[in-house]
Amino acid sequence: MKSTLMEKSKNLENLGIKSTEKIYWNLSIPALYEEAIKRNEGLSSKYGPIVVNTAPFTGRSPKDRFIVKESSCADKVWWGKVNQPFDEEKFHTLKKLVLEHLGKKDLFIKDCYVGADENYRIPVRLVSERAIGALFAGTMFIQENDSKKLENFSHEFTILHAPSLNADPKLHGTNSGTFIILNFKEKTIIIGGTSYAGEIKKSMFSIMNYLLPQKGIMSMHASANYGKDENDVAVFFGLSGTGKTTLSADPERTLIGDDEHGWSDLGVFNIEGGCYAKAIKLSPETEPEIFETTRHFGTMLENVVMDPVTRELDFDSAEITENTRISYPVSFIPNMTLKGTAGHPKNIIMLTCDAFGVLPPISKLTFDQAMYHFICGYTAKVAGTERGITEPQATFSPCFGAPFMALHPSVYAKLLGEKIKNHSVDVWLINTGWSGGPYGVGTRMKLPLTRAMVKAALNGSLKNIETKKDPIFGVGIPVSCPGVPAEILQPKNTWKDSVAYDKKAKELQEMFEKNFKEHS
Repeated sequence: MKSTLMEKSKNLENLGIKSTEKIYWNLSIPALYEEAIKRNEGLSSKYGPIVVNTAPFTGRSPKDRFIVKESSCADKVWWGKVNQPFDEEKFHTLKKLVLEHLGKKDLFIKDCYVGADENYRIPVRLVSERAIGALFAGTMFIQENDSKKLENFSHEFTILHAPSLNADPKLHGTNSGTFIILNFKEKTIIIGGTSYAGEIKKSMFSIMNYLLPQKGIMSMHASANYGKDENDVAVFFGLSGTGKTTLSADPERTLIGDDEHGWSDLGVFNIEGGCYAKAIKLSPETEPEIFETTRHFGTMLENVVMDPVTRELDFDSAEITENTRISYPVSFIPNMTLKGTAGHPKNIIMLTCDAFGVLPPISKLTFDQAMYHFICGYTAKVAGTERGITEPQATFSPCFGAPFMALHPSVYAKLLGEKIKNHSVDVWLINTGWSGGPYGVGTRMKLPLTRAMVKAALNGSLKNIETKKDPIFGVGIPVSCPGVPAEILQPKNTWKDSVAYDKKAKELQEMFEKNFKEHS
């Protein structure tokens, strides 16, 4: 055992960490619970999950995320507001500070993988000063259960996680004390100044979004499931808050994954090993499978309000943030596949949360329309998913995931277009946003109705249903849908003021056209 500990210590020294404190390697979930609670990183709730508070950082910090601009990636990365360039020398200065900081802390190491397809998976080592960091990585990434393989684990990418360390913007070139910096050449990610766990998983997703397309693999900000067999796959594109996790957790279908996938010549594969669901207003009536995970030991709840005495959870409360979160292993969903792989999609559903309330709740897209909506990626940022967002804001996010796409949108669009044609995939646009008026006037589409539309699209019920062309957006709207009142299918019919509808719809269409010209 002494020899093993010495070898592990050497592994950390190879990363540049000379630790003077305790090092915890690949602790089990129960052991990480114990350490987190002992260190006041979280509290146990009534039914088993651990509850953590990451305030004031309760969402991603996109303005503090950078990519090091170096020779291997300089001519490949889609530079701009999303992928902000970071000076290579300043990265080394800040990384040195991170390593020195971690060397003075008790450390929690987690070795795991991203990518369920072994042909494309990446071994990752997380080094965190927090037990919660290791717990999150152990939940969200794919675990190595073979103890011998784990003992000899060889990582390709390293995540250095130092949430209590703040950068000096003047010295280090950051925008604030918070930093999330990716270095493709050194295969290293450094994170500091924020406790929001989502930065860990989204950083590795960005890595996969850079590497996979260069191998001809489509990387997707999407959930996926399948029906009667592994060749009846549905992919759900969408930004946070549009319903990817909710709609893919379908009791009549098998869940592959809820957020990040690759699409190779063999089919779809999950990039993760866990799910990261929004918890606000979660209930057993509307989302029974996800709600049940909040009764499991092994689930981690972020910023969910809990009674300090009874340890009861209040999912309706936004006292800390609207962006309350649940992370849990995909195995907690009853109907899921541990393989994390399946065949090629038969259907693609593009989810949008329309804050204007003018897009139809379901429409069939032609190939050209599918490419158009994929490039545009229209939705509304919902409250809390990013710092400073307090109410829905209309936005365009190319590929339904621009914050995580390292390459130009055209790269992903080309790959997707080829695969849609090669596999004759049907594409649908589903609006999970507002109906009867914009945000503040109308109401958000009821989940049971959206579920009914998704079910009809996936089981073939809409194959022979007549569609009517929307006069403004041009999409094909079904005249009827099983389980859905016909009057809500045409969005204009739900507005009291038809003139106001026309005005708002044309306003949105002009926004679409302007955005498409910028990114096509």
